[in-house]
Amino acid sequence: MTEWSNDSWRNKSATHQPAYPDQDALTEATGELAAMPPLVTSWEIEALKQQLAQAAVGQRFLLQGGDCAESFSECTSSVIINKLKILLQMSLVLVHGTHRRVIRVGRFAGQYAKPRSSDTEVRDEGTLPSYYGDIVNRPAFDERSRTPDPWRMLRGYERSALTLNFIRSLIDGGFADLHHPEYWQLDFVDHSSRATEFHEIVESIGESLRFMETLSGISVADISRVDFYTSHEGLLLPYESALTRCVPRRHGWYNLSTHFPWIGMRTAGIDDAHVEFFRGIRNPVAVKVGPSVSPSELPAVVEQLVDVLHPDDEPGRLTFIHRFGHQRVTEYLPALIEAVRATGRTVLLVCDPMHGNTLTTDSGIKTRRFEDILSELEQAIDIHASCESVLGGVHFELTGENVTECTGGARGLTDDDLRDGYRSLVDPRLNYEQALEMAMLIARRLAPTV
Repeated sequence: MTEWSNDSWRNKSATHQPAYPDQDALTEATGELAAMPPLVTSWEIEALKQQLAQAAVGQRFLLQGGDCAESFSECTSSVIINKLKILLQMSLVLVHGTHRRVIRVGRFAGQYAKPRSSDTEVRDEGTLPSYYGDIVNRPAFDERSRTPDPWRMLRGYERSALTLNFIRSLIDGGFADLHHPEYWQLDFVDHSSRATEFHEIVESIGESLRFMETLSGISVADISRVDFYTSHEGLLLPYESALTRCVPRRHGWYNLSTHFPWIGMRTAGIDDAHVEFFRGIRNPVAVKVGPSVSPSELPAVVEQLVDVLHPDDEPGRLTFIHRFGHQRVTEYLPALIEAVRATGRTVLLVCDPMHGNTLTTDSGIKTRRFEDILSELEQAIDIHASCESVLGGVHFELTGENVTECTGGARGLTDDDLRDGYRSLVDPRLNYEQALEMAMLIARRLAPTV
C-alpha cells in the first residue's frame, strides 16, 4: 500500500461530499477546527477497543444506538438525558438476558451528517442541493438554507462538545433513577401479549439491583462509573480529518471527533477516500455491509476490506455491521460469516436490523415495521448460532422520545399513527417504548442455554 497521511484521502474519489461553493471559507473553517481541543481522548478509544475485542469472542455485547441524524436544535438537556436513559435501560435488560457485560455506544455527539442518493433535490419550487445534515446545511427548501456552509462544521463541533460535557457530568454524578425499573415508563407493557413475561423481566432486574445495593450498602449508581462511548458515521471527511491528531506517547493517528467511527455502505469502495482515511486511524472502526453485492461476491469484498482496514489482526479493531433486511438475511448472512472466517482474522459482527427494513407508506411517509426489525434480529441470532459464530452486538436507530415513526410494537402503532409525532428529518426511529420492548424480546432470544 501507499504511505498514509491525514490528507492522503484527498487523492481518492470522495463520494457523498457536499460541494462547498466557497473553497477559501472551507480552508479557513477546517483550519480553525484543527486548532480546537479534541472531543474524545486516545485512552478512551483504546479502552473501547479492548471491550470490542471481548465482544468479538462472546465475552461482552455491544449496544449501539441513537438518532439517524442529530439536529442542532435538539442539543438540549432533556433530549440528551432521554438518549442516555434508553441506552442504559436497554443495556440492563440485555445484561439480564445475555449474562454478558454490555458496551454502551451512542450514535450521538457527532451524528450530524448523512449520505444522500442524489446531490440535488427537485421540488415544484425548483432544484436545490440535497440536505446533507445540520453540519452541512439546513433542511428548509430555499437557496440560503441548502447552500453548503463550511462554518456549520464549527457549530457541529460545539454541539458535540456540549453534548459530551453534559453526558460526562451525568455519568460522574450518578443517575440512579435511570437504573431502577420502578422509575421506567412501562405503561406499554400491559398492551402486549407478553405482558406477564415483561413484568417478570422488569421485576427480576429490580430485585437484582436492590440485592446489589443491599450487599454493598451503596447505591448502584455509585458502585462504579458507567462507561458510555460515542460513535457516528465518518462521512464528512474535511471534518473528520481536521479532528485527527497525533497523540503524545502513542503511535499513529487518532480521530478524536468520536470513539468509534464507521463507514457507510455507500462509501465503502475499496479504492475510495473513506476507506483510505479509515485505514490510517487508530480508532476501532466499523463498516456497514448490505445487499449491494451478491452473496457470491461477498468473500472478495470482505477479504479486501479486512486486508486494508485490519491487516495486523489487532483485537477490537474492525467491526462489520450487517444490514440485509428481514427478507434477505438468511441468504446473505451465512456468506458473510464464512467470508470473515476465511480471512483468518477476528472481526466483531453486529446486526443493524433498521436500514434493510425501510419502506414507504401509501401516503408517502418513510417508516419501518417493528415486526420486520425483530424478524431480522431473531433470524440473525439463529444464523450465528447455527454457523457457530458470535453475534457480538446490535445497532439501532432509536430515540428516547415518544415519537411515532415506526409502526407496530406493543401499542400496535399503524400507518395512520405516524402523523401524530413524526419528527425525523431523515430515517424513522424506534421510540422509547419500542426500543425497550425490543431489548426485552431479543434478551430472551440471546439468553444462554444451560
